[in-house]
Amino acid sequence: MASPRRLSLLGPGSRAETRRIADILRKETIGGALLLTAAVAALVWANSPWSEAYAGLRSVTVGPAGWHLDLSLAKWASDGLLAIFFFVAGLELKREFVAGDLRDPRRAVVPVAAAVGGVIVPALLYLLVNSLMDGAMRGWATPTATDIAFALAVLAVVGRRLPAALRTFLLTLAVVDDLLAIVIIAVFYTSHLSVLPLLAALVPLGVFTVLVQRRVRSWWLLLPLAGVTWGLVHASGVHATVAGVLLGFAVPVLRSEKAGGPEAGPGLAEHFEHRFRPISAGVAVPLFAFLSAGVPLGGLDGVTNLLADPVSLGVVVGLVVGKPLGIMAATWLTARFTRADIDEGLAWVDIGGLAILSGIGFTVSLLIGELAFGPGTARDTQVKLAVLTGSLVAALLATVVLRLRDRAYRRLADDDGTAGPGDAEHVSGGRGAGR
Repeated sequence: MASPRRLSLLGPGSRAETRRIADILRKETIGGALLLTAAVAALVWANSPWSEAYAGLRSVTVGPAGWHLDLSLAKWASDGLLAIFFFVAGLELKREFVAGDLRDPRRAVVPVAAAVGGVIVPALLYLLVNSLMDGAMRGWATPTATDIAFALAVLAVVGRRLPAALRTFLLTLAVVDDLLAIVIIAVFYTSHLSVLPLLAALVPLGVFTVLVQRRVRSWWLLLPLAGVTWGLVHASGVHATVAGVLLGFAVPVLRSEKAGGPEAGPGLAEHFEHRFRPISAGVAVPLFAFLSAGVPLGGLDGVTNLLADPVSLGVVVGLVVGKPLGIMAATWLTARFTRADIDEGLAWVDIGGLAILSGIGFTVSLLIGELAFGPGTARDTQVKLAVLTGSLVAALLATVVLRLRDRAYRRLADDDGTAGPGDAEHVSGGRGAGR
């Protein structure tokens, strides 16, 4: 009788899932480049002689005051534009757990455990630093989020020949990471709660759900319902990005039986994701970065203040040390207690490089920092600088490790005669490089 096949950590996914994820990776990589450009532009402007113009742009107020929507452009970016980002995240989350590889608990256990570890350990380190230095505990969740667009952009530049399983793992980990960030924002950063608007939001959300479950795609029906849902959630005191997630969760993943069932082609969730991901990655997130990342660096004094401030130090330590430590520990423990083997062709140093890369926290980290300390406050400015510093250090460290691993895989591919740009899939099934 044949022995049961052992669980393989970071094994290759199904062909259809691999192709779909490769598509997402290409779009996220472009989004990462736009995000980086927007962030650099904001930093340059905020530290130029025209910095007051940048501050003035962020504070421009637009919207109807009677509906409590007379918000600054910076607030519209964090509450409105990021709702599009979280709508796409909601679609992706549901897609992964309903029809993706995460529907298989054996495949899901590793990235889920890694994401949980990558949230718990940075939070604990932040709390430890702030308890020792008498800092502000409220910002504990700031270093817990991974910015998938930035991380994938770095991976695309420095790791063209790394196994495809690593890219898939990073994307899947980030999907679960987004889910945890959504829960944290909804539970811990809702300062006041108005029950009536929240209950009222269930009406347009319910109508939206019924329509999409009937596979209605008419934008003139769905967009107004989505907008009203967002507005009511915003009025309730729950962060408005949660509305985007709820709307994403409402969209069906599989095709209806009348259309031929799951095998008949992409469902409505994939259709919406295809339409909205370019808007999210190409417009919403870069604009948020442009209106959020512009902080005065302060020269040498800024670095000194960063190291002396417990909140800033906690954020940097959480991103640079906590993220990789949590992800590696959770992955190792999963392998230890499930008796799983690392996939052939991979080494633990590969996972280590990826774990360091996960310390790039930007979009959601900046958002949580604003929610914790208030947009535009002195503490918020320090937190933004800490997020940028921690992310930069994590990116540089990960670049060193992954660049060395990329060279090892390139040499292996040359020996096997399978070398070629982006052909890491051929390498992942070969000999264990660098073991």
